[in-house]
Amino acid sequence: MGMKVVVIGGGIGGLALAQGLNKAGLEVAVFERDRTPTERMQGYRVHINRAGSRALHACLPPQLFDAFVATAAAPNPRAGIGMYDHRLRELIWFDAAGDATKDPVESDKSVSRISLRQVLLVGLDDVVRFGKTFTHYEVNPDGTVTAHFGDGTSESGDVLVGADGGSSRVRQQYLPNAPRVDTGVIGIQGKVWLTETSRASLPARLADGPAMVVGSGGYGMFLAIHEFPPLPAELAGIVGAKAGNQRDYLMWGLLARRGKFPADLDRLDDSGLAALASDRIAEWHPAVRNLVAATDLETVLLTPIRTSTQADAWPASTVTLLGDAIHSMPPTAGVGANTALRDAQLLTGNLSRAAVGEIPLLDAIADYETRMREYGYAAVRASTANLRRQQRTENPLALAGMKLALRVLNNIPAAKRRALAEP
Repeated sequence: MGMKVVVIGGGIGGLALAQGLNKAGLEVAVFERDRTPTERMQGYRVHINRAGSRALHACLPPQLFDAFVATAAAPNPRAGIGMYDHRLRELIWFDAAGDATKDPVESDKSVSRISLRQVLLVGLDDVVRFGKTFTHYEVNPDGTVTAHFGDGTSESGDVLVGADGGSSRVRQQYLPNAPRVDTGVIGIQGKVWLTETSRASLPARLADGPAMVVGSGGYGMFLAIHEFPPLPAELAGIVGAKAGNQRDYLMWGLLARRGKFPADLDRLDDSGLAALASDRIAEWHPAVRNLVAATDLETVLLTPIRTSTQADAWPASTVTLLGDAIHSMPPTAGVGANTALRDAQLLTGNLSRAAVGEIPLLDAIADYETRMREYGYAAVRASTANLRRQQRTENPLALAGMKLALRVLNNIPAAKRRALAEP
């Protein structure tokens, strides 16, 4: 059977699905509300774990997967992630899974969200349609689905996939009883451009790999350096120079309960948010304070941390969901993008089998949704649990106990590996 898939949303998950379906020979159309491919040329690093890397390898043509690998950040010396106290004393170090020097598929990577989106857009000029704001869909008598857009246009297909993020309009119509909820936690984040001066002030341990800083009073911070390797000329010609020609930076993100911040937080401008973050880490290591003080104010963001609620199983139909549209989660496990990529790989395979008549279409979608709910909601629970653990540091005794436990765990390699197991 011929099959056409209509995808709402041109983020990481939606574009990976489009690449996979395009590679499999299925007709696909992606509708993205951004007006142009370059409208959102900003963003932070994305951690791609082995599951995400495998998914991209499955969905992308070989040359594009090579471009993805080439645009990943230069590997850190220790290739892992550390947890530190607010004075940057190591509590525990987790080695990265896989070996980036031997197998580009079976390795963790740090990528720029900008670069990854540029790679994922390659070859989809006739597939992705920009400036399309989805309003609602209709299921037709023959089972096909018609998506409607704010400009009065519409598009029909055999399957409609909502890949339109945490505030998904597709989910709101399809599963109105599965809303996202506010965790009560706020994130303030920013970038520091790496110059000779800022590099000289970096503590050596931050060059080892990403760092989670456990502060007192319920404050925590994530710090990571992102350095862009030179992009080979043959790949630059494919994905565009912008995918690799970006400024090296260090990103930071401060998390705490909303109640730890002023009531007028949402009205603060960029400089006010940066000043507030600096105030909250006044007793931290001077190097961390100096980095926050050196932040480019144009990169400062305020992010309320929300998470999805687990929806009961629903009967499969020709409408389905992918990524944050169904299982959005806090960033505290670093698996949100990877879970969306797993969705794209799984849904691509199932729809491809249905397209050639191996399995009925609704069975293919039901199998995808059953498996997606299992690993997707497991990732949500793991991310939320990490967020709650950080909030327990408001209690001085709990904070002391956590630090002691991490230092003990740091000396038990087998236990550390279990603790780092991917959801």
